[in-house]
Formats: sequence, C-alpha cells, structure tokens
Amino acid sequence: MKIAIFGTGGVGGYFGGRLAASGADVTFIARGAQLEALRARGLRIESPKGDVTVRPVQATDAPASLGAVDAVFFTVKMYDAESAAASLAPLVGPGTVVIPFQNGVESVDILIRAVGREAVAGGTAYVAAVVSEPGVIKHTAMETLIFGELDGGRSPRLERVLAACQPAGFEARLSTNIHADIWAKFIRLTVFSGMTAVTRMPLGTSREDPDLYAMMEAAWHEGMAVARARGVTLAPGLLDEIRQMTASLPPHAKSSMLEDLERGKRLELPWLSGAIVRLGEASGVLTPTHRLITALLRPHVGGKHS
Repeated sequence: MKIAIFGTGGVGGYFGGRLAASGADVTFIARGAQLEALRARGLRIESPKGDVTVRPVQATDAPASLGAVDAVFFTVKMYDAESAAASLAPLVGPGTVVIPFQNGVESVDILIRAVGREAVAGGTAYVAAVVSEPGVIKHTAMETLIFGELDGGRSPRLERVLAACQPAGFEARLSTNIHADIWAKFIRLTVFSGMTAVTRMPLGTSREDPDLYAMMEAAWHEGMAVARARGVTLAPGLLDEIRQMTASLPPHAKSSMLEDLERGKRLELPWLSGAIVRLGEASGVLTPTHRLITALLRPHVGGKHS
C-alpha cells in the first residue's frame, strides 16, 4: 500500500515514521528545514515506547512527483489546510482515500471541496508529539488513529489502511460513526489546548487547581452542547471518558498549541476554541469559557512575527 503523509509535523511525523519503520511504503510531503533534515539524516522519533530512526526517508515537496497513491494522511496545520488541499489532486486516483488527521472539525468539508466526497474519509488522531528540531519528533503520550467512511460503512480501502497500521505498533481502529469520534476528540482537544496555552503550563497545573479544573469542566460542557446543537450524537459516557483520559495523562503533557505559543509560531486557535465560539453562535449556544480562551490567546494567533 502506497501512503503519502501530507504534512510532517508531530502527527504526520509520528504516525508516518512508525509506519515507515514497520516497512510500509511511505512518502512524506514536507518543506523547508524539515524536508532538508529528512533527506539528510532521516526521521527520528523519541518516545517513551522506544526511539526509532528511519533512514533513508522518502520525502518530497512536490506532490505531483508521486502520482496517485492508495492513501493520503492529511496532517498539515489547520491554517495551511486550504492551500495544501489545493495541491492534493495529483495524489488522488480512482481508488485513493484521503483521511484528515487534524485538529478541528472542519477538515472533511475542506477536502471534499478540493477532491470530491468519494475520495474523502473521516479521521482523528490522539497523540502528544511535536517537532523538537528538524527531523526529530518528540512523543510524550497517546498514539491512536481512528478513521471511518463518512456514511458509517466498512470499506475495503479502509480495511487496507487498518492492515497497514497494525504492524506499526500504534493503536488504529475503524469507526462506524466517525463524525461523533471527530467531535469527541475536538471537545477534548479544544479544552486541553486552550487551558494549557492560557496558563502557559502543562496539563497538571489545570488538573490540580480546583478553579482551573472547574473552567475545564465548563468548557467540556460547552463543546458538547455545540455538538448536540449541530446534530451530532455523542456517546452517553463521553464526559466520564474525557475526565478519565485527562486524569491518565502525565502532568507534564503539553498541547501542540502551547508548544507553538512557546516557540512563537502561529496558533490553530481559530479552528479550536475559536471554532467552538463560531459554531456555537451559529447554533444559538453560549460558549463563555471558550470565548474567554479565544480572547486571551487572540493576540498571539499570528505568532511572534504578526
């Protein structure tokens, strides 16, 4: 199975690296210093599960040079999603599936506009990983991919993706309700990202402070209310699952948005808490906690050069 990893940041670098290390036919689409490092030194993953180096690495900045592939893992930052989606066409043949493993809940629509509904599936990723330096992915917690057809059915093409993932050592599963899974991740992520970025501290700070934890609870409820208002059927025990996952993460866990804030990079805020506010307004749902998070972080959205 020929797999293109479109975007070699924390998500694409980690899962693509694990796939490549297991022998899968993986090509990374990257740019700049990351592409140079991949070509010169390969890709290194530093992880509590064990370090791994993939060398040589197949990497390019020209999607058209690959031709059609079997699967595209679309893992660029959300602020690059529209422009990256516009260059997907050369990778997409009659049997190609494009799966977004991004933050936010708007990726599927962006990809459908770019390559058509038939080529697109839904996906979401649970992983705490960051590019610590060009060519190096630092992984600290979680490693799960969830993907499924938009109509909830099972398909041979996603069965093949699942089979390719199984030797790679991370958890992967097919979903029969990928829209609910995407929203469940989104509700978790917006709060994890927002709270760690607002406090400038890893998760343990918000988890252990009663007032900050109450703020987290309020934000989870707001996200769930927006999902329901938009017709998403969430699992009955979702809130308890979120609490359990939050309790299980290491206290030093940082969101990618906090990592980006610390490095002076652009933030995905408009597609995280900002999207909760925007979608809430469209659905008549009040989201004061996410509105506060959005207001406090908005000055940093463009990075230190904005």
